Amino acid sequence: MNLTILTLFPEPVEAYFASSIMAKAVARGLVTYRCVNIRDFAVDVHRTCDDAPYGGGAGMVLKPGPLAAALDSVGGDRIRTIYPTPSGRPFRAPLVHELAAEKELILVCGRYEGIDQRIIDRYVDDEISIGDYVLSSGELAALVIIDAVYRRINGVITAESLDEESFEDGLLEYPHYTRPETFASVGVPEVLLSGHHEQIRAWRMEQRIAKTRQMRPDLYQAWLAQRDDKE
Repeated sequence: MNLTILTLFPEPVEAYFASSIMAKAVARGLVTYRCVNIRDFAVDVHRTCDDAPYGGGAGMVLKPGPLAAALDSVGGDRIRTIYPTPSGRPFRAPLVHELAAEKELILVCGRYEGIDQRIIDRYVDDEISIGDYVLSSGELAALVIIDAVYRRINGVITAESLDEESFEDGLLEYPHYTRPETFASVGVPEVLLSGHHEQIRAWRMEQRIAKTRQMRPDLYQAWLAQRDDKE
């Protein structure tokens, strides 16, 4: 997958691609990326990329000129373009799978009060919200989307690890334990020490159901309905 990130602040984006699992994915050629500085497309001596909003109000808005020029330079009219914004549609597992199937993605990192609506109307294919809250950094929101998507690319993470993750079948993930066997006077559940794989599988399923019911009753009810439909 090729990822293009348009930003006013490339440093945190560059750092992300140079660390951990992402760095390995880049080194193996599973992911390629380019970080485009929107300021490079400003036409005035001060490299101005924002201005006050029409109609008044607090904050500043990213100007359409530099953004349009930056998008034109990377094929924004033909490549699926994402704008992370609190007013977008929720970012959930089905959308992660959908985006992971793309060969190329462009992400536009907003700042301040956001970007000019004419850029959204002309270039943006997906307005995506990572949660019901507001960030000051569009780079953070874009990296959340990238992190969720790239790990679904074949070869980045083992299929077994992905299959057991939260949300993959409507339930949250079961709890995990590792050495030492006893920590702070609390031991590991006996079933995990038994070596009985079927019992372990059943225990983990019970834990997933219980945790989902407690932490995400909305997911639990949806899972029950889906199970009833299958039966």
